[in-house]
Amino acid sequence: MSLAPLLDAAPAIPLHAFAAMAAFVLGLVQFAAPKGTLPHRTFGWIWVALMAVVAASSFWIHQIRMVGPFGPIHLLSIFTLVMLPLAVWRAHTHRVTDHRRIMILLFTGALVVAGLFTLVPGRIMHQVFFGGITGGSRRLVPAPLTTMARSA
Repeated sequence: MSLAPLLDAAPAIPLHAFAAMAAFVLGLVQFAAPKGTLPHRTFGWIWVALMAVVAASSFWIHQIRMVGPFGPIHLLSIFTLVMLPLAVWRAHTHRVTDHRRIMILLFTGALVVAGLFTLVPGRIMHQVFFGGITGGSRRLVPAPLTTMARSA
């Protein structure tokens, strides 16, 4: 494991990744801890802020393009930015079941599922966790046969 590919990326990418990792860990703490307490509310606000950073920073990441510079993940970011204040409002108005449902949906969809897609070969987080740094002697994809024949 090496953080080099992440730290060498454009600034929005490490911001996005570190905020997502922090939100993931804090989300696990939130699920395990008692609900309705001052720590739950405090950590909840921090989690919401982290998720807003994750969603907002994604608009500066354009590795998968479908419509101009944007891809399907940006729809998830819009959804997240809409649902976060709704979930907070549901908690504020004591609609705890709705609050819980939205927060579980955001954690599962925007962190777990989207996070798993970052581990696909060729993505930066795949390089971080499994190696395969581009350039130098290690490559993400096998070299073409003609290149391999010349180097032998």
